[in-house]
Amino acid sequence: MTSKKLIAPFYERLSLVLIGILSLGFLVIQGKEVLDPLVFGFLFAILLLPVSGFLERKLRLPRSISSLLSILLLIAFVGGILYLVGTQISKLSSDWPMLKKQVAQSINNVAGWIEQTVHIDLQSQKNYIEITGKKIMASGTEVVGTTFGAVSSLMLFYVFIMIFTFFILFYRRILFRFVLQAFGHDNEHVVHDIVENIQNILRQYILGLLIEMVVVASVACTAFWMIGIKYAALLGIIVGLFNIIPYLGIFSALLLSVLITFATGAVSDAIWVGASVLGIHVVDSNLLLPTIVGSKVRLNALITFLGIILGEMIWGLSGMFLSIPMIAIFKIIFDRIESLKPWGYLLGGDYEYKKSAEKKMKTE
Repeated sequence: MTSKKLIAPFYERLSLVLIGILSLGFLVIQGKEVLDPLVFGFLFAILLLPVSGFLERKLRLPRSISSLLSILLLIAFVGGILYLVGTQISKLSSDWPMLKKQVAQSINNVAGWIEQTVHIDLQSQKNYIEITGKKIMASGTEVVGTTFGAVSSLMLFYVFIMIFTFFILFYRRILFRFVLQAFGHDNEHVVHDIVENIQNILRQYILGLLIEMVVVASVACTAFWMIGIKYAALLGIIVGLFNIIPYLGIFSALLLSVLITFATGAVSDAIWVGASVLGIHVVDSNLLLPTIVGSKVRLNALITFLGIILGEMIWGLSGMFLSIPMIAIFKIIFDRIESLKPWGYLLGGDYEYKKSAEKKMKTE
């Protein structure tokens, strides 16, 4: 007598999934202080794994030394970018009197327009600005203390990222063997496949972002130099750096570029700069992003945008950076577990369906 396998109703399975998602979200929010630098350390460890492996194989260095040298190379690379940005900002600060004069002139023009349009005289506007300035100065101590605390927390956050990166590189074999033992011998080939794909996809994604950043910054610098604005290099670097933030970064770069150009040049230059940033974004999103950053894991635009918004709500700016890599990891896992394949299809969409259909047609 054959026994029938009992299958839970759809609403029951959906309820369990929703409860699991809500519970996971609650734990992620509560554990932000530890999980945030830990996930960044995981990503950096995957990026530095080939470097550490090369130092161990070719130079016969101990794993601790190779891991430390890999992290020092990463710090040197980031420090080089910060130095480049700092030198450009120092040039901007040297022209501070001119910038102050230009901003004052712009404020006077705006005040005159307000007086003519809204019929608020200049003295009333001046009084309002003075009152607001006194309130800001009165809370100056609190602002300085908050700023100092934020900078200290940020530095501590970076230190924790480097520490986690070192330990993940150093104990990578123990971590991998733990995962193998946790999922059992029968699932060993699936675990190997998932781990290899996660490494390849994340490494390709991070390196692709860096290459895209350099290309966008170079194109922006060239475009701004052709327009003839004064701080073409600084604005080009800003556009390249902010381009790393998906969707929302380009609007921040557009605002900063237009404001700095408006404060240091003519209105026509600011308009040309804004048009150039938008044009670069169109070319980047339709040509560079699919070519350079594109990988075997294709994420559907709706899920990507939703992930960025939820990431910002949960972890702030770092959540926006981590949203796409984390969704990519979940998609790799879902695609290789039979019961979770529908969720993997949801994250990828029609691209996966078309790809499998093309393979099927070729085999036939």
